[in-house]
Amino acid sequence: MLSKTKKIWFDGKLVDWDKAKVHVLSHGLHYGSGVFEGIRAYETKKGVAVFRLDEHLERFFYSAKVLGMKIPFSKKEIKKAILKLIKVNQIKDCYIRPIAFFGYGKMELSPKKAKVNLAIALWEWKSYLGEKPVKVKISKYRRIDPKTTEIKAKICGHYVNSILATLEAQKAGFDEALLLDLQGFVSEGAAENIFMVKKGKLFTPLPKTILPGITRNTVFHIAKDLKIKVIEKNIRPSELKKADEAFFCGTAAEITPIGQIDEVKINQGKIGPLTSKIKTLYQRIVRGKEEKYLKWLTFC
Repeated sequence: MLSKTKKIWFDGKLVDWDKAKVHVLSHGLHYGSGVFEGIRAYETKKGVAVFRLDEHLERFFYSAKVLGMKIPFSKKEIKKAILKLIKVNQIKDCYIRPIAFFGYGKMELSPKKAKVNLAIALWEWKSYLGEKPVKVKISKYRRIDPKTTEIKAKICGHYVNSILATLEAQKAGFDEALLLDLQGFVSEGAAENIFMVKKGKLFTPLPKTILPGITRNTVFHIAKDLKIKVIEKNIRPSELKKADEAFFCGTAAEITPIGQIDEVKINQGKIGPLTSKIKTLYQRIVRGKEEKYLKWLTFC
């Protein structure tokens, strides 16, 4: 269950959580014609700070452009609204969800000239996949192909693919799903990017069929600081299962160690030393303890 906060920002106004509602005939509800972002804010010594807010808003507007959607507020206005919402709700560590969608008024597939609604909600969400290394099932469902959609856009409808894979994994007793691309190479988790460790090096799928995540980009920077080589390549499932370590990364998942893939244990089901180093540095960065990365924090 979601942990309710007092207010949600909806089309330029602060409304009570339970009063933030849309019409049942909203275009986005029927066709998935919306875009969203997942953002986190953390408590630091200097106050609450939003991590990589500018990058998230850049992608938010890019995703909207892909759908031919003109967001009725500027990046500056949305940024201001997010910071205000954090203060109004008197919350510290939180997950932030801005979403823009085609609303009520049209039921044909083309959303042209349909009204665009914009909402921003936030809530406390400590850990998306838990604190322990997760058990992962390789899904029978394949990751949507870039020839069928704009893969780099964070579009609501894309996540039906992830929902199917998640339900399959959970039904089989696993924590999370891993999707392959149409060629059978490792793509990404249901809502996360993936890295594996082999002989002290980091490997991650090529940015072909993945959503190239902001946390993924953060891992690249962290690896550079730790003098760890990162290689983007096609990864076979059999290769992944022979990894020394593996982990998911994403705004919600942060850095989540993988302890098992299908029936194969990774690092005896425990978090590996390199994953632990990356996870520790990531937490220091988001909480304002690394001077070099303060530029990524927007303070309320």
